[in-house]
Amino acid sequence: MLSTFLSLFLFFSLHFHGIAAVTAAIEYIYPNFSATNLFYFDTNGVFLTSRSGTFQAAIYKPGTQQSSYYFCILHGPTGTVVWTANRNIPISDRSSTVDLTAEGLYANYPNGSALWSTPPFKTPVYSLHLLENGNLVILDALNASLWQSFDHPSDALVSGQHLPVGAYLASSTSDTDYTESNYRLEVTPADAILRWLGMAYWRLSNDMNSIKDRDATVAYLTINDSGMSLETSSGAEVFQITLDPSAALRILKLGTDGRLRITSFAMANSSVALSSVFVAPSGNCDLPQSCGSLGLCSVQGNSSSCVCPPNFASSTQSSGCSPVIGNIFSTNSSCNGTDDPNISYSYVGNGITYFANKFRSAATVGKNRSNCETLCTNNCTCNGYFYDTSSQSCFLLQQPLGSLINANSTESSHSLGYVKIKISNGGTQTNSSSYHKILPILLPSIAAFLAMLIVCGFGFMWWRRGQKKIRNKSSLTKNMIHGPPTRPISDSDCLFSDNDDDISEILLPGLPTRFSFEELEEITSNFRTKIGSGGFGSVYKGELADRSLVAVKKIEGVGLQGRKEFCTEIAVIGNIHHVNLVRLRGYCAQGSHRLLVYEYMNRGSLDRSIFRPTGPLLEWSDRMHIAIGAARGLAYLHSGCQPKILHCDVKPENILLDDEGKTTQVKIADFGLAKLLTPEQSGLFTTMRGTRGYLAPEWLSNTPISDRTDVYSFGMVLLELIRGRKNRSERVTDAESNISSTSTEFTCAKSEYFPLIALEKHEGKKYADLADPRLEGKVDVSDLERMVKTALCCLHEDPGLRPNMTSVAAMLEGTMEVWEPRTEALGFLRVYGRGFGGNAMEIDGMPSRIGGSRATTTTNSGWASYMSSNQLSGPR
Repeated sequence: MLSTFLSLFLFFSLHFHGIAAVTAAIEYIYPNFSATNLFYFDTNGVFLTSRSGTFQAAIYKPGTQQSSYYFCILHGPTGTVVWTANRNIPISDRSSTVDLTAEGLYANYPNGSALWSTPPFKTPVYSLHLLENGNLVILDALNASLWQSFDHPSDALVSGQHLPVGAYLASSTSDTDYTESNYRLEVTPADAILRWLGMAYWRLSNDMNSIKDRDATVAYLTINDSGMSLETSSGAEVFQITLDPSAALRILKLGTDGRLRITSFAMANSSVALSSVFVAPSGNCDLPQSCGSLGLCSVQGNSSSCVCPPNFASSTQSSGCSPVIGNIFSTNSSCNGTDDPNISYSYVGNGITYFANKFRSAATVGKNRSNCETLCTNNCTCNGYFYDTSSQSCFLLQQPLGSLINANSTESSHSLGYVKIKISNGGTQTNSSSYHKILPILLPSIAAFLAMLIVCGFGFMWWRRGQKKIRNKSSLTKNMIHGPPTRPISDSDCLFSDNDDDISEILLPGLPTRFSFEELEEITSNFRTKIGSGGFGSVYKGELADRSLVAVKKIEGVGLQGRKEFCTEIAVIGNIHHVNLVRLRGYCAQGSHRLLVYEYMNRGSLDRSIFRPTGPLLEWSDRMHIAIGAARGLAYLHSGCQPKILHCDVKPENILLDDEGKTTQVKIADFGLAKLLTPEQSGLFTTMRGTRGYLAPEWLSNTPISDRTDVYSFGMVLLELIRGRKNRSERVTDAESNISSTSTEFTCAKSEYFPLIALEKHEGKKYADLADPRLEGKVDVSDLERMVKTALCCLHEDPGLRPNMTSVAAMLEGTMEVWEPRTEALGFLRVYGRGFGGNAMEIDGMPSRIGGSRATTTTNSGWASYMSSNQLSGPR
């Protein structure tokens, strides 16, 4: 018996020793090849590697489980699975084979029957090639591709791989079960969307890091050396999310939790990822199942918490919550619609919304909550509804149900949620019956009360009409503004009557809170604290009932133009949310009153911080932070909105600061001069807009106005941020100046034109000379050079030579190489500079020898326009 045991031990030792000696092929394998996990156990199932070992083909067993094997492509250094062949039908035995024959590639059961295979080919297979980019390709004898894994993605993409329109990535069920789960990344002709069971919970176009480059039809999604992008069939970028350009390899993977992650590596065969990793959605509460079915997710700093909403408790059947009374009404044969007396609704609380509401269309708009409830009651597939009191929008819920989100983490303070329940036949049903018994007693009293309210209402309306006649106010035709918020507002939409006391006539779905004028008087303590003013009115500090501070802009003493501005601001700001754009909290349209309620920024506008010689000095790091934040905000207006939005009045007064948090918040404000552009309108401005000193040359010529007009204005702002003063100090006498004569900065350069100085210092590479003297040299010179070059590129006379705001932001961030300013395109600055430096060509005064109040100014690049001294786009 001992001899038998020794014989068996020797046999198995020699047998497995022979197996261990088997190594994986490099790059190619050829027909009549067969591999099993058992045969390649010493290489963990790897039977083929790319040339440098970056990627591996293997019969792979994830985790410690022993029942499921998959034919996979892995990133060798990290073991990340980037492609799976048989994800929905795993191999259950390690002796199952992967075979390459002249007919194709197969994953077979131990008995030889195929569980997965490539399609039939017209020509015989010559080889199987694993490329260094992770693509597994079947080749014929002429080296032509018959099939490739890149055309059949599973849950991941690698650098250079495309996910075409109509295709999708599906996440795995778990880390050890690669079966497709309910999370998908889908590509459409307009966007890339993450969905859970068909419901969207993230869009690439809505991501705060996304930049839109053009209006075009999307052909595919890809990741490359610049980041992730949606591109046209010709390779032009439609949307882009810019990532660290130093990456040699990126792996995009849809995780089992429904999150999309991009991991970047400086070298393709590196196992250490770069620090900048993209995750979407980034919020903990933005996932469909963050707290289970009907669980309430609340953001708490960098983390989140889960509770059950009011009237709900932890479910014994799932990880979520269920109603305390009754059961969630299921879509089955027991549904009787309005005939079922056991149907009721359980309130989930005010300010709570559903995870998918912000990414889907409302079932109805402009109806009251009662209509919304009736719509759900009559629909057997409806499991509840959410009603937005501000936009009067109704969203219906259907199975399966995901998580709820607290208003603290979203813009959902006007949301009312109700879940449809079916009362059980227990004690609760008896209580329901008692209500039916008392109902005949209550109905007559309720009817009498309603009748009295109607009589009083008509009496009040009659009294108001009499008061109007006494005041001899004319009655004008009132216009209704309606339709989706993305619809541009026309001039005729803004013809409000001075007698327009009924604020309900202004119905813009999706807008913020609508205030009465009396409410705003109370909020601002009768407009007591004035904090600023602009071309169309003044701004006052106020405090809402929740003790949050607001800035109330009062549109004063204006005609049609002011009302057009009011309509534009509501349509634009009310539906845009970005970290670098000021948020509109509410509005008022009552009678002749037109007011806007913004979030409050406690440090006010940028001009207060950089133009005042006294007070706290903006350090260089703060200036860089402000420049980058403002650039990102403008980039979003230009590229992240549809239709495109031009600000048209970019200046320090419209860049607001707030320092209540750990870092200074930077937000672009005042879209009163903004214009919603369609592709047909992009060059059709007819009226000059903006502020003297920041106007681009094209305002004064026949050149179409575009987003590059804002770029020019932003370049002027950058120069003022660098120097800490206006680009040209006004000529004032010492007696008139309120600036100390001991200040070298403000007494030596009263008539200097700083953009020209910046150009000359750039030509001499003397960037340190341009920094605000008050900083005393405490400046990062490399950052300073980058900002100066970026600013000068923004000032190119030809709009086509200026970078877009996306590139401006990237150059300021240092994630994109800075353009070299083209001095031949900046010649007009020399003309402006000479005019304001006291030379013969005095632009400010326009000397009489030039000939009247208008003159022709020609630059080195041939630009000529006729202008008055008040129209100059150079100095202010």
